[in-house]
Amino acid sequence: MSRLYGLLKSLVCVRLICSSLLLLALPLWAQAQAFVFTAIPDQDESRLQQRFGKVADYLSAQLGVEVQYIPVKSYAAAITAFRNNQVQLAWFGGLSGVQARRLVPGSQALAQGYEDQLFKTYFIAHQDAGLEQADELPAALKGKTFTFGSKGSTSGRLMPEFYLRQQFKSAPQALFSRVGFSGDHSRTIAQVQSGAYQVGAVNYAVWESELAAGKIDTNKVQVIWTTPTYPDYQWTIRGDVDQHFGVGFTDNVRKALLEMNDAELLASFPRLRFVPASNGDYEPIEATAKAIGLLD
Repeated sequence: MSRLYGLLKSLVCVRLICSSLLLLALPLWAQAQAFVFTAIPDQDESRLQQRFGKVADYLSAQLGVEVQYIPVKSYAAAITAFRNNQVQLAWFGGLSGVQARRLVPGSQALAQGYEDQLFKTYFIAHQDAGLEQADELPAALKGKTFTFGSKGSTSGRLMPEFYLRQQFKSAPQALFSRVGFSGDHSRTIAQVQSGAYQVGAVNYAVWESELAAGKIDTNKVQVIWTTPTYPDYQWTIRGDVDQHFGVGFTDNVRKALLEMNDAELLASFPRLRFVPASNGDYEPIEATAKAIGLLD
């Protein structure tokens, strides 16, 4: 019995040694955990899950690693997950990307939508507000109720607040009778359309997408002003991924994003295609955030 036990113990040791040698022979990415990404929750969760689940499948096929998408509940949660290395890649807005890269040294903006080079915000108003489309922000905005999107949104908060302060030399809380934060662009549209708020600021791409889908009643809500253009959404990757997934992994992710050409997948963003991006592209966003006190 003791000889049999000794033989079994020897076989187990041999198997453990072989397994260890095999593990050492594998490339780094094969030993690592899944490559995980997230996205700022700028629309309702079901749409995000559908969109980014397909992106995960695409990236997994292109990169040869398991890729997972995890949803988050807020812009702040997306930044926190990136900072804590719970995700290694994120689809950020302009401001959230700047905030995340400041927290994780070496992180890079890899790619942006073609449209993100010249993004814009729509100011929308309920018909009862009595506001018409104009070339500049109307003085009649004063005293109205107003909703931004998320507090951390570039198109739903940062840039519209910047232009409001520039035009009226006043903070939104002093300008409007009531100020809200809807949480995402879809809810902003819904709240203004219902009359819960008279005016709101919304990502133009979400507005155009929901308008095309027949979800907006233009008899109840309309665009009254469009901001000048600015850089916005981008894919940002942590600066340490090559250490965990192998040399050149960052470049492979960039290549996969830039070569994404599936029309259905791109339409879900919606973007025409992805183009190269760099951290320097977002210096105007950082400067604007500092100017209105959102960044030190």
